Amino acid sequence: MVSWRPGKGLRVHEGYAHAPDDVLKALVRFVTPGTRRAMRLAARQVFLAFPVEEFAPSSRRDPASRIRPEDERALARLRQLHLELNGRHFDGTLGAISILLSGRMRRRLGELRLERATGRAIRITLNRRHVRRDASVAVIDTLLHEMIHQWQAETGRPVDHGTEFRHKAREVGISPRATAGELRPGTRG
Repeated sequence: MVSWRPGKGLRVHEGYAHAPDDVLKALVRFVTPGTRRAMRLAARQVFLAFPVEEFAPSSRRDPASRIRPEDERALARLRQLHLELNGRHFDGTLGAISILLSGRMRRRLGELRLERATGRAIRITLNRRHVRRDASVAVIDTLLHEMIHQWQAETGRPVDHGTEFRHKAREVGISPRATAGELRPGTRG
């Protein structure tokens, strides 16, 4: 949607070309250095509410159609883990969710994808290298991290790393920090 990287510039979804002035002003406010956090979050809500997909639909294929055959075993295990961890830590209240592996993640170990219009959790994606390389305990921690975000989304809480996230992380037995500490030196998650 929107990304800002110092030295690289601003990247904006092409659907914003059709956005009204208040949405464009919110984009500018969001990336302006020195903008206070509260203003930045308010600006983010404004531009994320704009339906960019209606003006420039994504041409990307469904990620589930790109599942590698060699990932099937790991994905089956992750789906089973999700079911077990859901029962153990969330009283079985989390909905079934698609789980995928990505070879494109460089700095993250996982992510929860939300549907923009509704905020509904639609899939968990984990870093393929992390799943293949790191100890199962580290992968379980990453899955639990994303499941906490799923819990936040499904219970109407803000999906963030705030106080509720940290409390729930401690409750389920993982570090409340979003770190890639388990990665080997010189690699990125």
